[in-house]
Amino acid sequence: MTITTPARAGRGGARRLPASGELPDRLGRPMRDLRISITDRCNFRCVYCMPKAVFGRDYAFLDRDELLSFDEIVRIARVAAAHGVEKLRLTGGEPLLRRGVEELVARLAELRTPDGRPLELALTTNGAALAVKARALRDAGLTRVTVSLDSLDDAKFQEMNDVRFPVARVLAGIDAAHEAGLGPIKLNMVVKRGLNDDEVVAMARHFKGTPYTLRFIEYMDVGTSNGWDLAEVVPSAEIVERIGAELPLVPIGRSAPGETAARWRYADGEGEIGVISSVTNAFCGTCNRARISTEGRLFTCLFASEGHDLRAILRGGADDAELARAMAAIWGARDDRYSELRATLTPELRAARPKIEMSYIGG
Repeated sequence: MTITTPARAGRGGARRLPASGELPDRLGRPMRDLRISITDRCNFRCVYCMPKAVFGRDYAFLDRDELLSFDEIVRIARVAAAHGVEKLRLTGGEPLLRRGVEELVARLAELRTPDGRPLELALTTNGAALAVKARALRDAGLTRVTVSLDSLDDAKFQEMNDVRFPVARVLAGIDAAHEAGLGPIKLNMVVKRGLNDDEVVAMARHFKGTPYTLRFIEYMDVGTSNGWDLAEVVPSAEIVERIGAELPLVPIGRSAPGETAARWRYADGEGEIGVISSVTNAFCGTCNRARISTEGRLFTCLFASEGHDLRAILRGGADDAELARAMAAIWGARDDRYSELRATLTPELRAARPKIEMSYIGG
């Protein structure tokens, strides 16, 4: 896809972009959080994300030369940091499968905001390689990790990841990350009715009083391969009610503008939980997250139908100023709010609307 940037639209119409400063979209939302997918591959085949029926042995993943190089990733991140981004998150696929990920982390950790602050540098992982990688990632400059963990029951966990990976190894990885100083560590549980919703209270009880924050995510219609059905969504309000009935909860405020999780602390002070309600209580109005796919397409929404090709700009010889103008044009035209509009769409319209797979641009 070719992007005509304001810089190339003619001298009279060129937008003058300052060397630094915010990039607001059409609804006034700044870009603060940039999520970068560094591989489209994963060693799990979770049923709600990369089911084997779609991502089987014959699935054609991207060739190496199609991926953004580390140099290209750092360039995009550097330009984004100059224009308001304060947080970078490495995603996938499974980002720990990308060879040399520690080198990339070290290079990103050197970036600074215009006023000299280091960026928050996080990574989302399934935890399979975390026990081996945690110390090196921390030494390279990673700030913290978020681990996907959908069940504590080993049989169910293996059923959900569909590659017979034991939950004990993920738990060991979480502990290794904590010992390495990667914190605070957040654990994400995608809750799907009839699959793992019977474990909600058990998960809360298990992690209550630990250094880890457990977050419950409503099962979302990201992509089209997971066969999403609204009836399988467990509303966050129901999750809070279930937990609160046994472990009393007190609501607390969000920790930062644009934070996705509503937070609740245990009444006895032994930690907190979060609930992410993009289906039943959309937070589009404060969304400040942009996503870069593995081969360099900029997506302005998790539920986007298409992205904008930054790789072509990078490999076409553009300098950082031209890259910044392109990103400003893309973000400036953004008016995405699918989660707010979802309820107004019929099931047929929701099903017909193409959406990018979560494994392609990260969560």
